[in-house]
Amino acid sequence: MSITQQRISSHILWATINRPEARNAIDFDVMDELEQLVESLEKGDEIRVFILSGAGRQSFVAGGDLKKFHTIQSKEKAVEMSKRMHDIFNRIERLPCWTVACINGDAYGGGIELMLAFDFRVSVPDAKFGFTQGRFYLVPGWGGLTRLVEKAGKAKALQWCGKAEILSASSVLAHGLIEHILKGEDLENEVLEWTEKLTKNDRKFIQTLKAGASRFSHQRTESLEAEVEPFAELWVDAEHIQRVEKFMSRKNDDSG
Repeated sequence: MSITQQRISSHILWATINRPEARNAIDFDVMDELEQLVESLEKGDEIRVFILSGAGRQSFVAGGDLKKFHTIQSKEKAVEMSKRMHDIFNRIERLPCWTVACINGDAYGGGIELMLAFDFRVSVPDAKFGFTQGRFYLVPGWGGLTRLVEKAGKAKALQWCGKAEILSASSVLAHGLIEHILKGEDLENEVLEWTEKLTKNDRKFIQTLKAGASRFSHQRTESLEAEVEPFAELWVDAEHIQRVEKFMSRKNDDSG
């Protein structure tokens, strides 16, 4: 299994993306298991807090697995993959429970797009955050640009994505991308302490509050959907393909 689950209590579920050998990068198996996990959370009636982390302390999620996704070689398939990830992230946003991304290590590219789909983000102090899609001649394609603009504003979103900057936890906290920096000494207990008060009200209350907070922008859905086409066009661009192949060649040389 690429995602392991631990029922902490009757109201708290903690899931872990368990691919430390690939820095917990998202591949097709992770996509399948995220869909199954989200479906179970939609249908259940007990979970009030859903927590997601990555395995280990090196990485939260290092984005999409370039080696696995490099098999996608047509624009149509790139659109299909992007739309599928949009659907997963949108469903996470709409869950009738609180969602908390526990950033246990570095988050890059699609890993940041994933964490931004959660209601709250808490991070270990030494985590690094990298909007690195541009290094591979890509723009965010899983809804991350829209959500980043919502959090940090247009200028910061363009700066971070345009420069493919690597940022510290304190930097992203200052711009509202995360809500809290943990001590990082006893990760599970620190996260559970932070989420404790979120369990006090039932899912009807949580769903009502979340729905109310999502009414502020009627154009948001259109903005999210508009990310798919530009992402897919760059996915099949020769420059993107060349950069990915160069990256994978370097990785193979390093491991050889």
